[in-house]
Amino acid sequence: MPFPRSSGILLHPSSFPSRFGIGDLGLEAYSFIDFLKESYQQYWQVLPLGPTGYGNSPYMCYSAMAGNPLLISPEKLLDEGLLAEEDFAHLPGFWADKVDFEQVVPIKINLLKKASEKFKTQATPIQQKQFEGFCDSKAYWLDNYALFMALKDAHNGASWHTWKPELAKRKPAALDLAQQQLSDQIFYYKFVQYEFFRQWSALKSYANMRGIEIIGDIPIYVAHDSADVWANPDIFCLDEETGEAAQMAGVPPDYFSATGQLWGNPVYNWEKLQKQDFKWWVQRFEAMLDYVDIIRIDHFRGFEAYWSVPQGEETAMNGEWIEAPGDAFFEVIKQKLGKLPILAEDLGVITPEVEALRDKFEFPGMKVLQFAFGSDPGNPFLPFNYSRNAVVYTGTHDNDTTVGWYNTASDWEKRNLWLYLGCISPQGINWDLIRLALSSIANQAIIPLQDVLGLGNEARMNFPGTAVGNWGWRYQAAVLTEELGDRLKVLTTLCGRAPRQS
Repeated sequence: MPFPRSSGILLHPSSFPSRFGIGDLGLEAYSFIDFLKESYQQYWQVLPLGPTGYGNSPYMCYSAMAGNPLLISPEKLLDEGLLAEEDFAHLPGFWADKVDFEQVVPIKINLLKKASEKFKTQATPIQQKQFEGFCDSKAYWLDNYALFMALKDAHNGASWHTWKPELAKRKPAALDLAQQQLSDQIFYYKFVQYEFFRQWSALKSYANMRGIEIIGDIPIYVAHDSADVWANPDIFCLDEETGEAAQMAGVPPDYFSATGQLWGNPVYNWEKLQKQDFKWWVQRFEAMLDYVDIIRIDHFRGFEAYWSVPQGEETAMNGEWIEAPGDAFFEVIKQKLGKLPILAEDLGVITPEVEALRDKFEFPGMKVLQFAFGSDPGNPFLPFNYSRNAVVYTGTHDNDTTVGWYNTASDWEKRNLWLYLGCISPQGINWDLIRLALSSIANQAIIPLQDVLGLGNEARMNFPGTAVGNWGWRYQAAVLTEELGDRLKVLTTLCGRAPRQS
């Protein structure tokens, strides 16, 4: 669906300032929303909010529907009486500008377990009823997720396909016994989801009250080692004997990689999904719409055709394109849930068929300015080639920051950029690209906070193709100044993206 002319900022909650070593849903999240409001922004875009596994990637989560416990605010748990100030007495000196996950995770989990134990023994009757209501309403994914995580703990984190066959293949008697033996751990995992969604719902309500809509991110694929695959093996292409991915997702060789990208996620059994009227996907969208206003679909082209690589391959070279029932899928989604507010991540090699699917359902596609200046006037990322029903970014979480990109750009790209701009402003190249994005005809413009702050390569969020060292950037509270907000507000107003005054 086309959106009104507007703009916003891309920032993952883990990047907020916090004394607990990782951003959370506490006071600084509310301060950021105030900054958005005061600078006339109307969107806050986040990365996937699920519980992360190895590598801490929000695109490889243990559940497509659960929330990340690391984002829960301990200070809000303190306000609820579930933690005490002395629980914070011996916190280490965390890094201020980066998440040290190895240090953060055990400390945060310990606090959450203390809060869980206190809730279990001291929750009021009203709190107990609220918890029970939450568990009942989310049972369609929560029960499997909580049991899955409890079993992972019992197996020292091992992937589900290596568990005993009766657990890996979900034999009812084995699951019933596990439910009894792991009841304490299951309660803990349900409690942290209850708290995550309580805190997130309060924050979203505040954002919406301030005129800010939240853009969430839904990865097309889920991790093999996830509650989703374990609980729904029939809708994924798995080896029936081992439980491993029989067909793996990725992208073929291209200009950027001679061997392509092998992601390792199992691809979907779309034939089975279609026979089920895409029930799992409908539930996934419903779950997503519980906590965001707009959905960005990552790797949208996979709904038209996807690259499938056989089990055992070490690169993505020996795969094949297989057609997906994207048209039927989005028709069902529309019938079940109405006309959804969806953005399509349509980057990469996009065919006319993918464009036709996107345009049939009026999903805005993505334009990235960092891709605009390396070729000829036919480049679809140059602003004069945009359509209005599009979302323009200076860069994304997978790109370098604008300053970092500019510092390493080729002389050819810099020359093209200079000719396009006419001059480089004294405010910095980041503000030149922000101005270019805001002044374009694209209905929506989204700017990573790193670009608003003018930060370089040190603030990059992700280096695609590297498994470790990503997703850790954080900012400090003092950088969101009134002057910065005013500069953004003036440009936003000048470019016709300010919210309408009622």
